[in-house]
Amino acid sequence: MSFTTTRKVRFEHCDPAGIVFYPRYFEMLNACIEDWFDARLGHSFGAIHVEGGHAVPTARCEVRFTAPSRIGDPLALRLKALRVGRSSLDLEIEISSRDETRLQAGFTLVHVSQATGRPVSWPAPLRDAIETEIARAGDASTTEGEVPNGS
Repeated sequence: MSFTTTRKVRFEHCDPAGIVFYPRYFEMLNACIEDWFDARLGHSFGAIHVEGGHAVPTARCEVRFTAPSRIGDPLALRLKALRVGRSSLDLEIEISSRDETRLQAGFTLVHVSQATGRPVSWPAPLRDAIETEIARAGDASTTEGEVPNGS
């Protein structure tokens, strides 16, 4: 089961040609990850980064752009958790519009201590939530959860 959130391509996302300027996709991708942490894992980035003294930076991001998105396009961002390590997490996100893939991305996030900047183990409740998501992703019979955003 994947996690889906939606966005609408706005003028602010576009270059003078009216297509999404690629750095804006990275903002959308990060927002999708934040939405997933909050809605599905029950751990907001605010709680992790501000209250918890930890951070979840991106250690790897690979992106393949397959088609342009234009002002007004509705975008669906589908996140799937693939693997959790001691302190790492592999995700894939696909952005599509009207059943056409626009972008495919692979991420590795790392749970780190803000004090040292070094990787630290996922806290047990967060690890359990991630493992549940990975198990759900492997179960094709479950339905997707969707969080509309519109921005």
